[in-house]
Amino acid sequence: MPLYRDGGFVEDDWLFPPDDAPLPASGKVAVSKARFSAERDTLLARSEAIGVVLEAGDRLDDIAADLSRLALIAIRFPKFGDGRPYSLARLLRDRHGFRSELRATGDVLRDQIVPMLRAGFDALEPSHPGTIAALHEKRIVAVSHHYQPAAAGVSEKAPDRHPWRRISVALP
Repeated sequence: MPLYRDGGFVEDDWLFPPDDAPLPASGKVAVSKARFSAERDTLLARSEAIGVVLEAGDRLDDIAADLSRLALIAIRFPKFGDGRPYSLARLLRDRHGFRSELRATGDVLRDQIVPMLRAGFDALEPSHPGTIAALHEKRIVAVSHHYQPAAAGVSEKAPDRHPWRRISVALP
């Protein structure tokens, strides 16, 4: 799957072993939340970076204490109309102060890219061919004016007359 980060496609150096497969001896590893909970001590004892893959309906309570030790959280969008991953991203960035890579996976479509970035995602793993082509060709339509503040760390400013509006400073 191609990985889009910082305005371009990059090589993905993370491994995503299935729950029933052994962990690789080396390399950055991202596992499901269930596997992380079951093998927490073993995973955190590894010398290389650890990540967790969350599903749209997962809660953060089980992993909140370990967020500072995670280098990646990937949140899977099961379908384009499911907004729960946006909520998870905002909770991670704003409430829990998660500053490592936050990746959107699954049903990532091009008209959702700007809202995903505003919610706090900084890496995208699109599987839709049209979205991949649009990202390669820099054909993402950027909406610069918003009525809702972005997640912590996203560049924006408030206009003078209407403090509830936001203007994006940096777009993809």
